[in-house]
Amino acid sequence: MTAKLYALESSFNQRSKVRVGEAEFGRDFVLIAGPCSVESEAQTLLAARKVKEAGAHLLRGGAFKPRTSPYSFQGLGIKGLKILAKAREAFGLPIVTEVVDPRDAGWISEYADVLQVGARNMQNFSLLREAGKIGKPVLLKRGMNSTLDEWLNCAEYILAEGNPNVILCERGIRTFETYTRNTLDLSIVPAVRELSHLPVIVDPSHGTGRASLVEPMSLAAAAAGADGLMIEVHPDPAAALSDKDQTLSPEAFARLAGRVLRLRDHIRNDEGGGRGNH
Repeated sequence: MTAKLYALESSFNQRSKVRVGEAEFGRDFVLIAGPCSVESEAQTLLAARKVKEAGAHLLRGGAFKPRTSPYSFQGLGIKGLKILAKAREAFGLPIVTEVVDPRDAGWISEYADVLQVGARNMQNFSLLREAGKIGKPVLLKRGMNSTLDEWLNCAEYILAEGNPNVILCERGIRTFETYTRNTLDLSIVPAVRELSHLPVIVDPSHGTGRASLVEPMSLAAAAAGADGLMIEVHPDPAAALSDKDQTLSPEAFARLAGRVLRLRDHIRNDEGGGRGNH
């Protein structure tokens, strides 16, 4: 079999759908929201309740945080995973959390509903293979210096292990621009849809690094054809232990969710798609 047989199917074939809880990537417009890092049980439960009320389908939260500086907050580890499990039980939101080490993938999957492979680990081939063997849905973020071809080849490592449940996530690439944290490459969304059957979502929080830009880029992502969004939300963004500059308040997220879902409904009605949201 050729290296790209699974990821690069004909555009005439039906697009893949990945079901997580009541949401289905590739059918619904899926909202993933929550804090960058799990900091405490109270913070995480409050964030989960707020994003659920605003229409989120899944809860994101980092228990293991690979940070640029080794002295920055690195997450709560197993304690954070147990807190996320409590939030899922309380509010019915499936959990998206990052795995950074192939040796940890198995036991983290006992807590997570979706395994996130972050931008720094996009080409961690041992991790990709392990995630493929586990079989749970994998959210694969694009590396900050990676081309579309490289990204799809990394998805191939997961697919080749027999796991069809891959969700791509554009989170910005590194360019010469310094005003934003990264340059959010929204052209990649229709490009993925031309070349691959895999669902693709957008992370405008990391893509811009500025809370003021998250809503407009979320609307732009929805208009470009993204299958969903991943948004960082904290009950008190100013007090967040990581990524506070790009984090939305629950109120700001509720506004964003309402606007982006109305936009998607308008686009789908105009296209005659008639696909609903959960």
